Amino acid sequence: MSAATFRTAVVRIPNGPDSIEIIDVPVAEPGPGQIRVTIAAATVNPTDLGVVAGFFHSIGLVQQPEHTGLGWEFAGVVDAAGPGVDWAVGTRVAGLVAGFDRDYGTYAEQIVVSAADVAPVPDGLDLPAAATVPLNGLAAAQIVDLLGDAPAGAARLLVTGAAGAVGANVTVLARERGWQVTGLARAGDEEFIRGLGADFTARAEPEWDAVVDAAQLNDQAVKLVRDGGAYVGLRPGLEPPTERGISVTSLVTASDRTRLADLLTRAAAGDLPTRVHAVVPLDQAAEAHRATAEGGLRGRYIIRP
Repeated sequence: MSAATFRTAVVRIPNGPDSIEIIDVPVAEPGPGQIRVTIAAATVNPTDLGVVAGFFHSIGLVQQPEHTGLGWEFAGVVDAAGPGVDWAVGTRVAGLVAGFDRDYGTYAEQIVVSAADVAPVPDGLDLPAAATVPLNGLAAAQIVDLLGDAPAGAARLLVTGAAGAVGANVTVLARERGWQVTGLARAGDEEFIRGLGADFTARAEPEWDAVVDAAQLNDQAVKLVRDGGAYVGLRPGLEPPTERGISVTSLVTASDRTRLADLLTRAAAGDLPTRVHAVVPLDQAAEAHRATAEGGLRGRYIIRP
């Protein structure tokens, strides 16, 4: 990286992993309320695969005329602070860059972000693990907010994809709101899911009071909800149709500094799972996307710029 530019991964014309490019862009100084972070770790998430495949372009969420940046969550070290910001240079932080339409994301050597969108990384939590928390942890916490406290006498919750990053966090957090959680996953994930304090199934039957569809099974998952129950999905605008009086909602993950700080603290204490499959350099972003798309990973790929 030169003094005037830094490297970042972008997509110009989305066509799968081969369309990922590494380009140089000008270094920016943080403005009022902003910090610049040297990124140590950025997580590869299914949302990123959707951007690279052109899915979010096709539904109008990406309209960049030149290119769009990849990556939503990161961990790193503050290297500059703008006016009115009291973050000390050298502070370890993690954060979320929400939204699709941006020049660059977190697959980058550095990033300028609002100081309100980051939280400190506690001692005892390494930066690759911390990078898995902002999007996946906030998504899970906000999903559980959509569910609310378990209603009396109707507390059976099925979490599809419960061994994944979002599903595992939902499993932990929903139990704290009184839900009787069962995780739906592959047979090999039973020990992990039971270790989260949940029941396990590899094949779910209908009549659940609520389903959190972390695996994005969509119509198949709605069929598992009882009449008048609740379904929470992860793809706004692409929810399955409402049927049988079922409440159907979808998550739009938003930054939340206070909650992120709590999630990072809990991750450091081992209360929330942070699983890293592998750490790879920025130049191997395409390979990480291919491997993630194959499925079956129990942990995220981390990009280390």
